[in-house]
Amino acid sequence: MRKACLEMVHELARKDERVVYIGSDPGAGTLDGMRDEFPDRFFIEGISEANVIGMAAGLAMEGYVPYVNTIATFLTRRCYEQVAVDLCLHELPVRLIGNGGGLVYAPLGPTHTAVEDIAIMRALPNMTVTAVADADEMRRFMPQTLDQPGPVYIRLGKGYDPIVSVEDNGFEIGRAIPMEKPGEVLIVTTGVMLQRSLGAAEALAADGITAGVLHMHTVKPLDTETLFAQAEGVRLVVTAEEHLRIGGLGSAVLEAFSERLDEPSPRVLRLSIPDTFTHRYGRQDDLLEHYGLQPDGIASAIRDAL
Repeated sequence: MRKACLEMVHELARKDERVVYIGSDPGAGTLDGMRDEFPDRFFIEGISEANVIGMAAGLAMEGYVPYVNTIATFLTRRCYEQVAVDLCLHELPVRLIGNGGGLVYAPLGPTHTAVEDIAIMRALPNMTVTAVADADEMRRFMPQTLDQPGPVYIRLGKGYDPIVSVEDNGFEIGRAIPMEKPGEVLIVTTGVMLQRSLGAAEALAADGITAGVLHMHTVKPLDTETLFAQAEGVRLVVTAEEHLRIGGLGSAVLEAFSERLDEPSPRVLRLSIPDTFTHRYGRQDDLLEHYGLQPDGIASAIRDAL
């Protein structure tokens, strides 16, 4: 996914001279091809995230579409005021590529785990918040970022995640994708948790429990129309996310149901990381297992709730 995203920045730069790349502290060799082909639209600014956001804002005001790439925790926590004031307040078309969303950097501990990034970014007016599932979906998504109004936060997984998206489903920012038809249960998920949610639905099916899966790749704006339609008549709506319990996808879904005053709200089970820093160190998959966010853990929680 990460490689596909950055390759698409280069591809978009070939098609549109407005595209500019700004890296904060990327690994050696990142986008060398774009650097060689478009040296006047390729910048590496070092560990200076607040400055990078200000620089991107200035370029956007001059008609460019900057793509800023750095580790998700630094792109969200460290320069939050600049993102809010320089980008969102002025509705500038800057694309924030947050590397290692969720537990990707769990080997480096709580300073590097971006588990509250969706919450703090969706709190900002004019910000679009996205988390696609795999590299193929990334390639369908990135061309749409060129002309999307305002800033966009792009949450990246670690890459090489299993491909589960389907080209025939298409892709539209702000439009959720039904992956499995709902039955007793509807699992609403985002990002690489789609793979785990599909696995959970398969495990539940073996027990005779029908579970639909709704891929909410855009967390803001939330596609409430599809959410409400898919949730119609189910016994339980489940949100599954690689994020803290507070403020993420589950909160967005609950908010949507609570604001629909003319209809009763369904039962909602939120599966997420608890309200705590992730002090455990290890692989992303190990921590997802610890928090019950692998397919078996999701299926078990749903069985218990039913």
